Amino acid sequence: MNKTTFFGCLLLTCSLVFPARAQKTPRYKNAALPVEERVTDLLNRMTLEEKILQLNQYTLGNNNNVNNVGEVAGKIPAEVGSVIYYNYMPQLRNALQKRAVEETRLGIPLLFGYDVIHGYRTVYPISLAQACSWNLDLVEQACGVAALEARRSGVDWTFSPMIDVARDGRWGRISEGYGEDPYANAAFCVASVKGYQGNDLTSGDQVAACLKHYVGYGASEAGMDYVYTEVSHQTLWDTYLPPYEAGIKAGAQTVMSSFNDISGVPGSGNPYTLTEILKSRWGHDGFVVSDWGAVKQLMDQGMAADSAEAARIGLNAGVEMDMMGRCYDNYLKTLVETGKVPMERIDDAVRRILRVKFRLGLFERPYTPESSLEERFLLPQSRQIAERLAEETIVLLKNKDDVLPLCQENGVRKTVAVMGPLLDASVELLGSWSGHGRAEDVYSVRKALEEEFAGKAELLFAAGCPFDGNDRSGFAAAVETARRADVVVLFMGERRGWSGENSVRSTIELPAVQEDFIAEVKKAGKPIVLVLSSGRPLALARVEPLCDAIVEMWQPGVPGGRPVAGVLSGRVNPSGKLSVTFPYATGQIPIYYNRRKSARPHIGKYQDIPSEPLYTFGHGLSYTDFQYGDLTLSKTSVKRGEKLVAEVTVTNAGQRDGAEVVQWFISDPYCSITRPNRELKHFEKQLLKAGETRTFRFEIDPMRDLSFVDADGRRFLETGDYYIQVGAQKVKLVITED
Repeated sequence: MNKTTFFGCLLLTCSLVFPARAQKTPRYKNAALPVEERVTDLLNRMTLEEKILQLNQYTLGNNNNVNNVGEVAGKIPAEVGSVIYYNYMPQLRNALQKRAVEETRLGIPLLFGYDVIHGYRTVYPISLAQACSWNLDLVEQACGVAALEARRSGVDWTFSPMIDVARDGRWGRISEGYGEDPYANAAFCVASVKGYQGNDLTSGDQVAACLKHYVGYGASEAGMDYVYTEVSHQTLWDTYLPPYEAGIKAGAQTVMSSFNDISGVPGSGNPYTLTEILKSRWGHDGFVVSDWGAVKQLMDQGMAADSAEAARIGLNAGVEMDMMGRCYDNYLKTLVETGKVPMERIDDAVRRILRVKFRLGLFERPYTPESSLEERFLLPQSRQIAERLAEETIVLLKNKDDVLPLCQENGVRKTVAVMGPLLDASVELLGSWSGHGRAEDVYSVRKALEEEFAGKAELLFAAGCPFDGNDRSGFAAAVETARRADVVVLFMGERRGWSGENSVRSTIELPAVQEDFIAEVKKAGKPIVLVLSSGRPLALARVEPLCDAIVEMWQPGVPGGRPVAGVLSGRVNPSGKLSVTFPYATGQIPIYYNRRKSARPHIGKYQDIPSEPLYTFGHGLSYTDFQYGDLTLSKTSVKRGEKLVAEVTVTNAGQRDGAEVVQWFISDPYCSITRPNRELKHFEKQLLKAGETRTFRFEIDPMRDLSFVDADGRRFLETGDYYIQVGAQKVKLVITED
């Protein structure tokens, strides 16, 4: 054998024996490296086509079967960035993920998203109701339950929380947010993000959060959906942006662009909000996904002439992922090649999406472990959290002559007539966007009452009336039933489809058939307790005088009728307070507590109805009596940089234990930019035993709590007088120069 032959054989042998040395593991697959190094390495390996596919979201689920994954996957490019996953079993997800990870050049995992809005399978109360609990810890826990169920079912990313400040009850999506106040929306946003994302996104039980709908969507004209919104930069900064800034600071991984046109520039084509504010000022390093088809809808809004132009506007403005618009995958390559979209913008967008995928641990654990439904859904502790939250969301609006609770301490057994369309309509209690919740998971009102009042009261049931329509055939029998009772409880309100997306109402009064039924039952001469289930504030001026007590139970999810049954019996002492104003009539809309001052405060009122709402923001009664001590400040004059503490004692002077919510407001009577009459800046909820006194504290940082923003978001604090308010009390605080 000559030397050439010998060395050739030696090289061949080494290549066969040590093949790993010839195929070094790419840096992006090395979990020990920092995320940014991995992202950069992967980005440098990608072709333009692979990058563009990452910027698109498709759908998977519904009628798709894991056995047909070959057919399904044929319609979905394995290199696509994300899919909305409608199934609740991980097998279909894993099958498609296998194609992405094992059958593509770079093996980039897909990101699976879903609308987990107020629960996945263990559905808890709608967000508007959650805010009435004023219990941030419970909301965080509930979102943690939703995250666990979703992640174990194949979902990595939820399109929640919705933090659109909303002041028009006609708008159906008011049900999805946390009410009319910017601070409250911000606080519940942070709680939700913490619940969804936890401390470790790679844990397998957490999901990435998505703040939506960015921004000003809740200002839709006349309560209509998807329409133009007139939002000044001043209002943008002082009302609509604060919840988003709080969510970004809390670490929310993604943001969803809105459908609305913001004063002439649509939310999904708005570089000022999407790039200058969100990315440049706030430093958000995750990505923005459009709402469904929102990029393509730039054509309907009159901003883009065709889908190609919509793709150019959307991506350049700051929307990194096109949800079901098919604009990016079809047109971005040509737009890059013709110089209309810079390659730097493509790279930045892809980098943001990859960053989130790495943070979720998808490159190390791309598949969802299979588990039984019993291991994931409706766990006892999950149901318990949902029920506790539902109990605390219930608001006692009226309680004339203490008609409630029905089970009094004297032990007298009452006969209670129970009527209304919600008695057996369990599905309506789930609310809109109810994930994979099922009607059979919900405690019906009838069942809950039968269990709650067994041995305590005699219940007489009658249907009475439908939700709407003209059928009054049950009125007469219901009135006769009412005459046989000591008290009548009416379960009235809305179907779940009456609120939510594309569910606009021209009036927020109860339907005529329900109002007529209440008036008819009143003829029986018995006390009436009106229990409402709704996804919005209701205008009750025509029925409020007919009712001795009014209870708002909202749409509680799977706990169904159990929490409100506890309130009616007295087992649960209601502690909810309104997160949104209940108008006297629809004609007052928009009406909210933190309006700015009028030029002529004593005139300019309505001539045909009262100008004040029926129930204002923060209203809510209890079965016990809370008495407030004097409001005190640790200092009555401070320099700009000094801090102080406000305190108030609260005593439970009643005979029942109860939880009280103390809301702290500030006001600035004179400012270079006029301020609202009152602004919520802090709240705290504590349980007080009967006879117990507790101290509530507000630690005030003047720059944080008393300052304001101008029309470009610059924060300032002026010297002068300010007021700190709790209930009917207010004390003056003077801010001086440093």
